[in-house]
Amino acid sequence: MLESSEMNFESPQSRMVSPHVTENDTDDIEVNLRPKTLSEYIGQDKVKENMSIYIEAAKKRGEPLDHVLLYGPPGLGKTTLSAIIAHEMGVNIRITSGPAIEKPGDLAALLTNLSENDVLFIDEIHRLSRSIEEVLYPALEDYALDIIIGKGPSARSLRIDLPKFTLIGATTRAGQLTSPLRDRFGVIQRLELYTYDQLCDIIMRSAVILGIACEKAGAMELAKRARGTPRIANRLLKRVRDFAEVIGNGRITEEIAKIALDRMEIDSLGLDNLDKRMLNMLIKGYSGGPVGLETLASAIGEEAVTLEDVCEPFLMQLGFVARTPRGRCATALAYKHLGYEYKGGAADNAQQTFFE
Repeated sequence: MLESSEMNFESPQSRMVSPHVTENDTDDIEVNLRPKTLSEYIGQDKVKENMSIYIEAAKKRGEPLDHVLLYGPPGLGKTTLSAIIAHEMGVNIRITSGPAIEKPGDLAALLTNLSENDVLFIDEIHRLSRSIEEVLYPALEDYALDIIIGKGPSARSLRIDLPKFTLIGATTRAGQLTSPLRDRFGVIQRLELYTYDQLCDIIMRSAVILGIACEKAGAMELAKRARGTPRIANRLLKRVRDFAEVIGNGRITEEIAKIALDRMEIDSLGLDNLDKRMLNMLIKGYSGGPVGLETLASAIGEEAVTLEDVCEPFLMQLGFVARTPRGRCATALAYKHLGYEYKGGAADNAQQTFFE
């Protein structure tokens, strides 16, 4: 694939509407925006209600919270919720990720350094290797580690007792978890995309913390283009603040928000340049499809995995793209949003077959 600079295209990692963590999200400001308690945590009401009961029950019994699996799209607050759970339990939290645990010894070091009832948070837990999972199973069930010392005939097994702890696993792909690992979680919660009103409340709260003057109408305009994701909403808030300070009076109004977001090429539904290039190529280049993902990716100069992981989930949620056995198709909604006349296509046949 050609480099982004050669194609003059924006890197997916630098997209304003990327739900994944970027270099702009790793500063102290991003950490300060995170709520510390369940009462401050906006949205995910069902998850909050259930977790508050589980936490209160565990505290009354003086036991660690059962192991928790949080799954859902990126940017919805899985890491934040994990820190809140530890705070509500009154214990410490150790944070790591699946790819960072390369050897059984790495996992053993993490587990043996935990205190009683502490929380171990593993992000992207579906990326743990099978050998690491095998070591993790007895730790989750019996709070013990079975380690093999030596090799060959002289090898022997050593069992190390661990303090009781809570494992919180987070994943964007729950289907990739192995059944033995998934079955060892006592609490499984799915995080849903946020509504406009919830995102508006999050933006107003962040604006107060950051000292940004923001009107309710301006916050709602940001919420509508944040793709249901708080991480994107906070990122847009910081960028629109720059426009408000330079071309406005420092206050984020609905008008300023629209001007800023339009200049950043983020439309009324949160689609950016990469989303539109994909849809335009589907519609204009391949008559709405069907077209294979690899072919589509080559046509717009991107990698297939980028389109599949970054663009497709949101476009399918909007109903703009349909997957068929023969490839991707643009729907009537996509034609309408981009201003093209729709004359019927393969997406109609796929939907008809699905609903029959």
